Amino acid sequence: MKGFRKGGIHPPEYKISKKEAIQDMPLPESVVLPLGQHIGAPATPCVQKGDRVLVGQIIGTPNGFVSSYIHSSVSGTVTAIDNQPDVRGLRSPSITIKVEGDQWLETIDRSDALIKNCTLPREAILKKITEAGIVGLGGATFPAHVKLTIPQGKHADVLIINGVECEPFLTADHRLMLEKSEEILIGVDLLCKVLGVDEACIGIENNKPDAIERLSQLSLNYPRIKVVPLRVRYPQGSEKQLIEAISGREVPSGKLPLDVGVVVQNVGTAFAVYEAVQKNKPLFERIVTVTGRSLAHTSNLRVRLGTPISSLIDYCGGLPEDVGKVICGGPMMGRAIANINAPVTKGTSGIVTIREKGAVRKQPQNCIKCAKCVSVCCMGLEPYLISKLARLERFDELEALHVTDCLECGSCSYTCPANLPLLDYIRVGKAEVLRRIRINKTQQNK
Repeated sequence: MKGFRKGGIHPPEYKISKKEAIQDMPLPESVVLPLGQHIGAPATPCVQKGDRVLVGQIIGTPNGFVSSYIHSSVSGTVTAIDNQPDVRGLRSPSITIKVEGDQWLETIDRSDALIKNCTLPREAILKKITEAGIVGLGGATFPAHVKLTIPQGKHADVLIINGVECEPFLTADHRLMLEKSEEILIGVDLLCKVLGVDEACIGIENNKPDAIERLSQLSLNYPRIKVVPLRVRYPQGSEKQLIEAISGREVPSGKLPLDVGVVVQNVGTAFAVYEAVQKNKPLFERIVTVTGRSLAHTSNLRVRLGTPISSLIDYCGGLPEDVGKVICGGPMMGRAIANINAPVTKGTSGIVTIREKGAVRKQPQNCIKCAKCVSVCCMGLEPYLISKLARLERFDELEALHVTDCLECGSCSYTCPANLPLLDYIRVGKAEVLRRIRINKTQQNK
């Protein structure tokens, strides 16, 4: 069974919502659509307060190449263009729309008919992907068109589709692979056409045998697509680990997947590409897992972007009495939510309620020099040392130890018997080193 070679852990899976079919979340009374739902520059609003908009209408245009379109997820009236609090409680530029009915743009094909054939040239497909506002739906939210635009001097020969979903609790991608299998394969084929590659591999961990079997059978009709079962190991969903597991190629420190001839996209992104190219449907909704060990009704919901997170939890039975924390994303790499009324965005893969007992950090002890954090680091770093140097603000040494290679997967903190907050300090140190690198580059370019 294939897998990455170095480090990794196997936390309890808690995939308690894996049998829950995707349901449509009811429309809220209003939506808040942040203009920065992607890595890069926030979009620029192209509507005004008082404007009436339709589902799928562009309300934000890209502000540069590494940026993305924002579309209305509802029909109604724009009631505000201002700064609204996100999941961290920080205010960011957003557009608020009062919901009035559910009228879609007439150009969107709302039928369930499967459309296999596409005669559009590569440039036209890429244009549709760009204008649909598609970003990486695995959580990173990197604009898809940027990854699909190969710079001069670079070359891609394989496309890897991430169907791993290695985070505990999350099952949105699993359900999507079961319920929208052929649409995903068509999306993968379209991505191959854009990239000009003849090989695509869909990596799925073997704790999803039903998805592996279904996609393997259907992929027989798609010669350049194959399904690759993987052994279960966190964080196999990380790009570099997935590339190594499937292709055996290792992305060097400081380099990108394209430097070894690979482009990686998520299964949710492939499905969004199908909808954009074959159905003229922009990215204005996504699948979100809402789950937790005490939650009344764990669910996989198709949610319009901008819907308040609190309404998803209410739909699933409300906050349990023993909840101590609510996480946006998975429990390993997700972040605790400071504002429960924050909106669902393109990067919201899951909402996880954590019981109070599991939400309380244990008291840190002295490091016992066991080196468990080193053995589980899939990037070959020394988390105990990097964490200590970050705490001491020795940033030059941090850069020399390749702190910027850290995936922030949390394996080191998870496995530490002394309960040290290793990742917390590493994140602080990494952010400061990256800030210094950006300043140096800016000064050099003057």
